[in-house]
Amino acid sequence: MDAIKLFNDTSLACSKLITQSYSTSFSLGIKIMDPKFHPGIYGIYGFVRFADEIVDTFHHKNKKELLEHFKEETYKAIENKISLNPVLHAFQMVVHRYQIEDELIDAFLNSMAMDLDFTTYSDVRYEEYIYGSAEVVGLMCLKVFCEGDSEQYEHLKAPACKLGSAFQKVNFLRDIKSDFEERGRVYFPGVDYPTFNNSAKKKIEASIEKDFDAAWEGIKQLPAGAKTGVKIAYLYYRQLFRKIKNLDSRTITQRRIRVPNLRKLSLLVSIYFESKLGFE
Repeated sequence: MDAIKLFNDTSLACSKLITQSYSTSFSLGIKIMDPKFHPGIYGIYGFVRFADEIVDTFHHKNKKELLEHFKEETYKAIENKISLNPVLHAFQMVVHRYQIEDELIDAFLNSMAMDLDFTTYSDVRYEEYIYGSAEVVGLMCLKVFCEGDSEQYEHLKAPACKLGSAFQKVNFLRDIKSDFEERGRVYFPGVDYPTFNNSAKKKIEASIEKDFDAAWEGIKQLPAGAKTGVKIAYLYYRQLFRKIKNLDSRTITQRRIRVPNLRKLSLLVSIYFESKLGFE
């Protein structure tokens, strides 16, 4: 095997391993996609996962310094088209192949930095954070799915952003306890964690419903090889959201809500056969 190809393939395999280790639901969605999309989506996930780990996990380290180094190495990898960090090498390959703009990468890394500087968010900061931490990740993935078709990409940008926004807001509700207790963060503007109540919860849920509805219109128009996989992720998050909606505000401030792995698997199987039978 060509030595450079071996290095490239090994780097992408590292990002695949990261995806499978950190996210069961995301991995299920990728597996059902056309294999041609796998390297690109794995490369993106590995990059965003490691950046997120810097700001969320390494409490005993200098996070600001680690994130700044990660950012510098990211841009070096993109400029030089190589990195000895396999995650960054995989990501730069995806960036160049699918022409992912610097603006998307900048916005994402800016949101990661915001996690180091903010514990409460104004309306403006909240929207900025969601755009950078979730919506642009959806746009990066859309770049992969559209394979250079700029007209299709522009047409699907808005619903892709709404899908990322819905996912992130569901994550905020799911993780409201750990975000506050472990990191001192409250993402929802105007929400005071100790007095978080059902009225505030319902207002947030209404916003999420709007995002999900807008996102669904875009999912229906995705390329065939990507649609079923994205639908898996969409339905998983809708299932999680339904569980959260049915619970009292006090419950979600006491424990993290999950969808059992068996339920995830049943979603995968049912949607797979729907797609094969042409019921999408």
